[in-house]
Amino acid sequence: MLPYIPIPFWPHNIPTFGLMLWLAAVVGAVVMDRNYRRAKLSADAVGIVAITVVAGIVGAKLWHVLDTPSEFHEQGWQVLWDTGGFAWFGGLVAGISALVIQGVMARIGGLRALDLAAPAAAFGYGIGRIGCFLSGDGCYGKETNLPWGMSFPKGIQPIYDRVHPTPLYELGGALLIGAWLWFRGGKSRPTGSILGEYLMLTGLARFSVEFLRRNPHVLWGLSNAQLASMGSVVVGAGLLLWTSTRRSESVDESSMAVEKPA
Repeated sequence: MLPYIPIPFWPHNIPTFGLMLWLAAVVGAVVMDRNYRRAKLSADAVGIVAITVVAGIVGAKLWHVLDTPSEFHEQGWQVLWDTGGFAWFGGLVAGISALVIQGVMARIGGLRALDLAAPAAAFGYGIGRIGCFLSGDGCYGKETNLPWGMSFPKGIQPIYDRVHPTPLYELGGALLIGAWLWFRGGKSRPTGSILGEYLMLTGLARFSVEFLRRNPHVLWGLSNAQLASMGSVVVGAGLLLWTSTRRSESVDESSMAVEKPA
């Protein structure tokens, strides 16, 4: 448990959540750049990731504030700068919106841009969860007697009972999803199919882990995150059904318009 890293001869400590968020952005940029290179696209993948990360952070924070208005009433505008409290669904919506806009502007196409970003998004999300784990920001699971149950007495939001380390569960799931999408994206597939798989897999993963988390239930015995996950799965399934009727687009053909001249 290490919410902050002290720096010798420096008056400020480094928050581990912010550090992992930065690392997630770097890894996402590397994966995205490799995917663009594999697809023979000349667009600035690193710049696209940078803008998407900022949009995702803002969206995740705003969604959390809207989802938990009690925190805003207690803390006021300070809640916007708190290192804890980021909603997965808000980050997903804002990040997707940013990618679509940039994909259109780069003449790649919004749907194609989302396909290319899917593996990077999965890996980045997993690494971001390491920050939640190290900082102890409250993303805990329910109490458990299992051998790997953990307490977080020095977390930003301390808890002294042994609970499921759900951020680690999400890390493992995200890495598996990212590896699967990277493998699938290396072959000719209809545009939108990788995004469909990403939405389905991440939605199912989040829906499942929510049964072990301590989030309140709001409807049908489900949490807000589970309801959002159901929406993600439905949209992903719809995309896969739609793409199943379309011709597979080769990587080389899809990149002709933006490939660098020889």
